[in-house]
Amino acid sequence: MFMGEYQHNIDTKGRIIVPAKFREGLGETFVVTRGLDRCLFAYPLSEWKLLEEKLKKLPLTKKDARAFTRFFFSGAVECEVDKQGRINLPAPLRTYAELDKECVVIGVSNRVEFWAKGHWDTYFEESEDSFAEIAENMMDFDI
Repeated sequence: MFMGEYQHNIDTKGRIIVPAKFREGLGETFVVTRGLDRCLFAYPLSEWKLLEEKLKKLPLTKKDARAFTRFFFSGAVECEVDKQGRINLPAPLRTYAELDKECVVIGVSNRVEFWAKGHWDTYFEESEDSFAEIAENMMDFDI
């Protein structure tokens, strides 16, 4: 399980340090892809395989299913952690998430997310104001 929030910088070669606590759960090789809300999602290979199996069951006849799987899988790359605990985020993924220098890395249960600091600050501020309402709505999911 991933949890917590860390701030790291992306270097000029597109590399970022993966927090040690997250490296333990992600493993030496893991998958990074486009996420929602202009962030990147990172999954351990075992979790990625489970997600892949679920998404393969989506009906090809549904336009939204085709669009989502195309978007999600076309951006996916396997990343390997180097000896300094860094991964290289490919330019298309950095562009999608608007990751330039400052990055926030957060743990979200079964995945890790990479956010441009400005996007995370805005998202957090907006969500913080409505957290009680969001929590109330989550009761519909029996949580």
